[in-house]
Amino acid sequence: MRDVMIETVDVHRGYRIGNKSIEVLHGIDLSIHCGERVFLCGPSGAGKTTLLYTLAGLERPERGRVRIHGADLYAMGRKQQAHFRNREIGYVFQNYHLLPELTALENVAVPGAIAGRDSSQAALKALERVGLSGRAEHLPAELSGGEQQRVAIARAIVNEPKVLFADEPTGNLDSRNSAEIMAILMDLATEQQVTLVVVTHDQNLAQAGDRMLIIQDGSIHPSARC
Repeated sequence: MRDVMIETVDVHRGYRIGNKSIEVLHGIDLSIHCGERVFLCGPSGAGKTTLLYTLAGLERPERGRVRIHGADLYAMGRKQQAHFRNREIGYVFQNYHLLPELTALENVAVPGAIAGRDSSQAALKALERVGLSGRAEHLPAELSGGEQQRVAIARAIVNEPKVLFADEPTGNLDSRNSAEIMAILMDLATEQQVTLVVVTHDQNLAQAGDRMLIIQDGSIHPSARC
């Protein structure tokens, strides 16, 4: 049995809109093992992205615990948590979130710079890993959507994280680019034993993982279908 990489215990998360309180996550209990490839599916508004953000340390739960490799994520101070995320977690957004004034290489090197080290060689290696070493000096505006997402993946893996989260990573791409991006993510998980957690609406993509979890009405329902 592989070690548990991600564990949640009774996680609740909600929002207030005016005087109205809306609970999005209802007592989530979840275990994901090291190297596992898990896909989160479900209808819009079901809480998929909220759960992903909570697992990644981006949104604090109102109640419950999130542990990454045994570390209690929300028991940490802000600086400790930021350092932990930088070292242990990679995140790929649907809309890329590249800095427009930086080249592809410079964008990928940003996490290393945040950690206080020169990561230019690691950044070039990460770009090579996603097949974009030839575009290292191009700005995001000079890249296609699929190429920008490859840069975003390279940035997410440059610090060699143990966990990689991806929120609809193919949502803005055509079918060919979607398949290529998903193949890169799956290969990374297999070759580097990265634990991969992906939010997607695409049932065909989700079926390629080790496990598919359906998020509905703020709860998890194990299923074979999206």
